[in-house]
Amino acid sequence: MNPFSSSTRLRDMIRSIRACKTAAEERGVVRKECADIRASINENDPHDRHRNLAKLMFIHMLGYPTHFGQMECLKLIASPGFPEKRIGYLGLMLLLDERQEVLMLVTNSLKQDLNHTNQYVVGLALCALGNICSAEMARDLAPEVERLIQFRDPNIRKKAALCSTRIVRKVPDLAENFINAASSLLKEKHHGVLITGVQLCYELCTINDEALEFFRKKCTEGLIKTLRDITNSAYQPEYDVAGITDPFLHIRLLKLLRVLGHGDADASDLMTDILAQVATKTESNKNAGNAVLYECVETIMAIEDTSSLRVLAINILGRFLSNRDNNIRYVALNMLMKAIAFDDQAVQRHRVTILECVKDPDASIRKRALELVSLLVNENNVKQLTKELIDYLEISDEDFKEDLSAKICSIVEKFSPEKIWYIDQMLKVLSEAGKFVKDDVWHALIVVITNASELHGYTVRALYNAVLTYSEQETLVRVAIWCIGEYGDLLVNNVGMLGIEDPITVTECDAVDVIVDAITRHNSDMTTKAMALVALLKLSSRFPSISERIKDVILKQKGSLLLEMQQRAIEFNSIVERHKNIRSSLVERMPVLDEATFNVRRAGSLPASVTTMAKPSVSIPNGVSAAPLVDLLDLGSDDILAAPSSSSGADFLQDLLGVDLGSSSAQSGATPAPKAGTDLLLDILSIGTPSPAQNSTSAIDLLSTADMNNNSSTALDTLSSSAPPHIATTASAGGMFDLLDGLSTSPSKEATNGPAYPPIVAYESSSLKIEFTFSKPSGNPQTTNVEATFINLSPNTFTDFVFQAAVPKFLQLHLDPASSNTLPANGGKVTQNLRVTNSQHGKKSLVMRMRIGYKVNGKDVLEEGQINNFPRGL
Repeated sequence: MNPFSSSTRLRDMIRSIRACKTAAEERGVVRKECADIRASINENDPHDRHRNLAKLMFIHMLGYPTHFGQMECLKLIASPGFPEKRIGYLGLMLLLDERQEVLMLVTNSLKQDLNHTNQYVVGLALCALGNICSAEMARDLAPEVERLIQFRDPNIRKKAALCSTRIVRKVPDLAENFINAASSLLKEKHHGVLITGVQLCYELCTINDEALEFFRKKCTEGLIKTLRDITNSAYQPEYDVAGITDPFLHIRLLKLLRVLGHGDADASDLMTDILAQVATKTESNKNAGNAVLYECVETIMAIEDTSSLRVLAINILGRFLSNRDNNIRYVALNMLMKAIAFDDQAVQRHRVTILECVKDPDASIRKRALELVSLLVNENNVKQLTKELIDYLEISDEDFKEDLSAKICSIVEKFSPEKIWYIDQMLKVLSEAGKFVKDDVWHALIVVITNASELHGYTVRALYNAVLTYSEQETLVRVAIWCIGEYGDLLVNNVGMLGIEDPITVTECDAVDVIVDAITRHNSDMTTKAMALVALLKLSSRFPSISERIKDVILKQKGSLLLEMQQRAIEFNSIVERHKNIRSSLVERMPVLDEATFNVRRAGSLPASVTTMAKPSVSIPNGVSAAPLVDLLDLGSDDILAAPSSSSGADFLQDLLGVDLGSSSAQSGATPAPKAGTDLLLDILSIGTPSPAQNSTSAIDLLSTADMNNNSSTALDTLSSSAPPHIATTASAGGMFDLLDGLSTSPSKEATNGPAYPPIVAYESSSLKIEFTFSKPSGNPQTTNVEATFINLSPNTFTDFVFQAAVPKFLQLHLDPASSNTLPANGGKVTQNLRVTNSQHGKKSLVMRMRIGYKVNGKDVLEEGQINNFPRGL
């Protein structure tokens, strides 16, 4: 006898599969068994059909395909006997789901079984329908299920209610058919039927407004009475769970009351007393009681209620925070975050307990408690809470310091009562967790420092003392060397001493030592080293007595492996050696920067490459507004709208720090607006607010080696003369040679006349063709002039013609108005000029996303596309 024949019992097959030692051996056993089952199915033997289906269900649970046995389920369901129907319905629920087309064949069998005289067969059909019911089946069988809700047997009523719940979820339009039947179930004494009836009413209320109003008017008082009876009932062994009478029914009733009371003052008044009774009488020493209390709190917070009951609910959550169970504390913290919106003062009373949760060993509780603390902070308690959090920051785990420091910085920035307190707290955070602080945080600190002129001396002394102790904190070192470079003379001379300070003695050499240590430390990154070089250049003017030592330090960086450091060392050495008469003016202190502008850019309200102006002056043709253009074009964060040439592309935080590591030469082709902090030369050398005459291409490219073949400014020579400082806007031959010690320039013929580029067909459809022709202005290879020609290929005239375009951040685009907003039919043309500036010229090619809108016979037409076939070299 074949041990894997179709007559093999289910138990024997399971034993054989479990005896397999490898996955391959198991697959072999399953493959043979499936083959035997297929053979038996082909023989259409009714005697082994139930055994084959039982085997298939076990094989299905192991993860093997069993689709070939689906029809066997239908045959067993159609059998007259109860045992065959039972295994058939079980296989139907396990092997099929509502997406299977085979399920359509079982609808008639289900309808017959729902009307069967045997209540157990009816129960099988209801179970199956409640598990795999599709929308089509729900519509066909809803009348039978509605009728069974009134069946004499409570088990059938219970199953019919659960099945009705699935039906109204699948087909909400059928909800009104079940309203009266569901309301009758709320009067049941049998807890099983009652809990399913409450669940059905809950579903009806959430998906049908008519049902909600019906249950509010007809059933609210009855539900309250039922909940009161359960709460005050004596001990019932069949329903008791940890001393709570049927907590599952408790929770279902509270959920339904929550829906009925939300937004309705009358219903809320009716349930106030019972909610207070549940909240005070339920024991909280077991999980069952805690579950009921939690749902009670949720209901109190959701209904229209007085503050006294909400205070009671918040006190319950406060008790939860003292529970040893992490899950209970976590849900309490979640609920308290919602409760703040209702009663902030009641939550504030549990502030000490919440702060203790911040120190909890469980990471999820720590993070949730930290979020709650940040919501509790206000102007009155910010100092106390910040002190507690900073004290814990010193001893907190390394993996939690990043979240904790970020939250502390956010609190300090938002609720800081005064700048000196803000600076003190930020220095504490940088000292304890500087390596976890994000760049925008210390950028914001520097902006605040520049605006607090009366605290410059205090700040630089505090940073000097901090960096001596916490030199391993990279972010602290950056802020310290920037401040020493700006205000080193205040540090040495103890200028601006406050009453809370102790005098310190710092020599010029001591100040320079801090910066030299930052350059020579092996773990300092390029940003820190670049900032240190800028600081040394500034100190060479502020400390003339040690300028030779500073020069030697700068010279050593000429051999650095980092190109950025080499370039800075060469440029700064040239300034120290050859332009001493203008060095002091070049390294003046940074101007006060606008905090509001920084905060707007930091929040992401404006693209970093678009200048903040009182009125936007984006040049869009034919009166199209610029505000919705990003949304219209569906641009990501790397795209920038076409803006006029007066827009600045510089990030003023880089201006402030004098660091442009990512694109030190990328901005050299753009002509910035006359605005403080946007000129790269002034960024690097930290000169004060430039005049409009100083914002020229020559000034931008003065210290850039990336485009030295195209720049020949005599800016430093001009500054060296007796005339007032003025940066020339015309080209000359010797400035860059003098600045970079012998690097000569010789403009090429191509730079003089501009190269020739072939025209392209940028876009073509059945009705429209766009051609681009290109030209380059003399001496500026980064800028490309584009003439766009729009050709109408259709027999219809296009009116209200509008061309829109967007480019990535490394490009700047200027659009001139089109020659006309009407495009004549049959080859009619309209032209429009564009000017594109590529800050990554030679590295990245041009790319443009465009959209054209027009009207044809009064109907709006929209065409869009992306242009990627620009000639190389643009």
